[in-house]
Amino acid sequence: MGTLYDSLREYSASDYYGFHMPGHKRVFKPAEGIPYELDITEIEGFDDLHHAKGILKKAQERAAGVFGAQETHFLVNGSTAGILSALLGTTDRGDTVLAARNCHKSVYHALDMQGLTPVYLYPEFDTDAGLNAGITAEDVEEALKMHPQIRAVVIVSPTYDGVVSDVGAIAQAVHSRGLPLIVDEAHGAHFGFHPYFPEASSALGADIVIQSLHKTLPSLTQTALLHMNGQTADRSRVREYLRMLQTSSPSYVLMASMDLCVELLEARGQELFAAYAERLESLRRGLESLRVLKVVQTGGDRRYDRSKLVVSVKDAGMSGRELAGLLLEEYHLQMEMAAGTYALAMTSVGDTQEGFDRLQGALLEIDRRLCREAGVRNAGSLRRKTADRQDALIGKLPRLETVYTCAKLRRLRGRSNHRGAVKILPWKESIGFIAMEYAYLYPPGTPLIVPGERMTEEAAEALMMYQRLGFSIEGLHTQESIEVWLDG
Repeated sequence: MGTLYDSLREYSASDYYGFHMPGHKRVFKPAEGIPYELDITEIEGFDDLHHAKGILKKAQERAAGVFGAQETHFLVNGSTAGILSALLGTTDRGDTVLAARNCHKSVYHALDMQGLTPVYLYPEFDTDAGLNAGITAEDVEEALKMHPQIRAVVIVSPTYDGVVSDVGAIAQAVHSRGLPLIVDEAHGAHFGFHPYFPEASSALGADIVIQSLHKTLPSLTQTALLHMNGQTADRSRVREYLRMLQTSSPSYVLMASMDLCVELLEARGQELFAAYAERLESLRRGLESLRVLKVVQTGGDRRYDRSKLVVSVKDAGMSGRELAGLLLEEYHLQMEMAAGTYALAMTSVGDTQEGFDRLQGALLEIDRRLCREAGVRNAGSLRRKTADRQDALIGKLPRLETVYTCAKLRRLRGRSNHRGAVKILPWKESIGFIAMEYAYLYPPGTPLIVPGERMTEEAAEALMMYQRLGFSIEGLHTQESIEVWLDG
């Protein structure tokens, strides 16, 4: 069948005149390069995303077939809309959910919206790699045994850094209690298309899987998919929330981008991914000669997405931000993320050999420079010895006690006789009180602190450390301070 894009092009070239939205009428173009001629609304023949029966229904069914899911929905509000719909659609207000503590902030927003009580699973921390490891099935089983009131489980796999959990074993543990497993696989839309990469969660038993097409596949920003499998999750309720949370005016340009991406995978996926895996493995082999900088991963090849290149600077006497800045200023290479002890390069099937060659050449040259500058390197090594505490904090999620849910904290705050219990304090002075704000680094968007958690010395120290390293801490109304509840 033809794609949605083909139909839009055909319609654009026709003599149909639109007395309907959008206001540019497909001909008035304030700027070139933007496909105004393809931008339409729900007109005859082009279906309705929220009640798909025609071309969009077929496009989503094709996506389900290509991605190995029983049911697939286009997301034009990114993975965030899918995550919110998945959690709201599988729980009732006030339920308890088991959630990986390294989930994206959208998971926490769903907990807040539904008044859910979280039980958190903390990943282990790989100190050598400087990365959080995966969630284990054993920890899931133990948590479900200790908290029989849990009604749903949500994890992130892969993480922003490429760490993959054993989704198959976790699905078995969750299903043994009749519960749905939701997997935020936003960074794993390319999984399952070549054995070089891990299997997709839909093939491993997950009930709901959310993938961002735009992150690792050739699709426009803001495009994502929600896949559903099995009968454990209430699919009809998830669909209802998708209709509520997604815009009632979905972009046909974005949907056409998704449909084209699916068509490309269907027609040429095997060929494209085989070439990509070969280029990527060659790049990784080329970087094995690094002596000061290191490409690191955790969990072994089947527990790691090798499309992510995590370049550690732990032995280089610099921060990840400094390496990213060097690559940008001197080599015009923009990294995806800079963390305290590493810089992260995201690759995709869209990368060129030239791009890989430039990155390899730049990293090898920087590494040789660090090796030559023995004095600087030695000074850096000394500096690292005095930074053991810093290294132990960077990237590690502080373990905090959840005293109140976000919803309960909001109710408490709304009572007039408790207004004096709220105060904005510097981080160091906030220890022992209940946080009323989120604090997170973006990327990756995982909250260091969630409203309702009791501030600890470790959490305050982590915030101050990130500030010293030059990171922007988001979610706070006042920099270097946090709003707290004094009566908790």
